[in-house]
Amino acid sequence: MLVERRFENLAFSRLTNLAQPDDGSNRLFVTEQGGLIRVFPNHRDVAETQVFLDIKDRVSTVNNEEGLLGLAFDPDFQINGSFYVYYSASDPRRSVVSRFSVSGDDPNLAEGGSELVILEISQPAGNHNGGQLAFSPGGFLYIGVGDGGLGGDPFGNGQNTGTLLGTILRIDVSVAVESEPYRIPANNPFLGVAGSREEIFAYGLRNPWRFSFDMGPADMGPANAGSAKAGRDAGEKGEAGKAVEIWVADVGQNQWEEIDLVRRGLNYGWNVMEGGHCFSPRSGCDDTTLEFPLAEYGRDAGCSVTGGYVYRGNKLPSLAGAYVFGDFCSGTVWGMRYDGTSVTDSIRLAESGLNITSFGQDLAGEIYILSRNDGIYRLARPD
Repeated sequence: MLVERRFENLAFSRLTNLAQPDDGSNRLFVTEQGGLIRVFPNHRDVAETQVFLDIKDRVSTVNNEEGLLGLAFDPDFQINGSFYVYYSASDPRRSVVSRFSVSGDDPNLAEGGSELVILEISQPAGNHNGGQLAFSPGGFLYIGVGDGGLGGDPFGNGQNTGTLLGTILRIDVSVAVESEPYRIPANNPFLGVAGSREEIFAYGLRNPWRFSFDMGPADMGPANAGSAKAGRDAGEKGEAGKAVEIWVADVGQNQWEEIDLVRRGLNYGWNVMEGGHCFSPRSGCDDTTLEFPLAEYGRDAGCSVTGGYVYRGNKLPSLAGAYVFGDFCSGTVWGMRYDGTSVTDSIRLAESGLNITSFGQDLAGEIYILSRNDGIYRLARPD
């Protein structure tokens, strides 16, 4: 397949995320690492962006993996105008998840003074911040958090459920106020477990660099979005009663990049394992309680995996149902299918030549590729 440039008239700086609210406006929002969110119409010939939010004054970019890293719109954004960001802050070094609100006078402008801090996570080092935010079909906010940084997990966070580091978190922000910014969902796996953080949904991750949900083609778009509260009350299941599964790309240490299908309460192995291989110790590790990745690749194919989405669009029918992901270093884009038991199809889709920082998906199910310095791209069929 080809990788074609989109929105050629627009210039960006160090893109980290792309999101689209379910409000019928057909606008795209992108985050820049330095602390800006830009908004523009989803039209190829668009000539300019507008700064939606500027929080450069509170975002730290001292280290290469820090900055404004995540953006998610509230499931009821069209009603409440709320959205959430994940950014790095300093003094002390920490990751911050906050809620902001849209201006009542201009839908393309957020209120910079509306910040409600939801969660702050102390970071012992400047790398492995994670940074992905996403609402599940049931309306809970999921947060990807790295292991705290340096090399080899020297702090032992990956296998420690007493810390928020090295995890996917799940919280309920539907009634967020300053005195109670979030609640713990009733079926979180570590609820009431002594010594464990109740926010944890899954653990044993090194640096989850992008994750996404797929509830199937019937759940794409506003017509099938349903009520977030109804989803919460139903215990996080989709229209067909399917339990939530999260496609997670976990960046490896020295040898293996991995794709995980993350489920509630499970341990994905780091730092006992890197990919499907013993890491500490190098051999003979006890993997009996650990989840193995769906897929992995070595340093011959790349060095830093970037997670994407299951394709649910109409422009590329050959990709229907395939999970699309890439690598920051090599620029390779892959697609793979999973039948519930094993990976049934895996193919290199393109050699993009891009430093792929993220993927995005619009409400039509089309997938976008974000390049660190070169803008926004999309897969296309050869003529």
